Amino acid sequence: MIGLPFDKLRANVVTSGKTETVRFCSNERVEARAMIRGLAGAIIWTDDLERMVGFYRDTLGLTPNSERPHFVSFKWGDVRLGIGSHSGVEGASRDPYRVMVNLDVEDIHATHERLLEAGVEFLRPPEREHWGGWVCTFADPDGNILQLLEQPKGD
Repeated sequence: MIGLPFDKLRANVVTSGKTETVRFCSNERVEARAMIRGLAGAIIWTDDLERMVGFYRDTLGLTPNSERPHFVSFKWGDVRLGIGSHSGVEGASRDPYRVMVNLDVEDIHATHERLLEAGVEFLRPPEREHWGGWVCTFADPDGNILQLLEQPKGD
């Protein structure tokens, strides 16, 4: 095999009882596949799944994509937000400002009003940011900080 171009090398590999041919790649191709392409999702763990799912589904109006006994997933395109029960989580979030989940909205003022009417208490009302978008901040029942985010309109 000496003298063959690296991308022409192949090997037979046995996986799950089947023999498959694997092609080797140059470092350049491997590095491209090893890149992080974006955010796939986030999971918020809780010790009170029913209360948390009720807030995200009923108060915020999110539609579950998948529901299991200890985990509910919401999905937008390729991004997922999971709410799950976890034995290592107890009580309210101890450091709620460490991570903030931003929820994209088309009209932050209308969404803010709807959530106020539903009893959501806001830590920060809708305010325009220096980059042109709008943000407002509130907490879920476990004290995790969430933000509504309205992207700047294309002028």
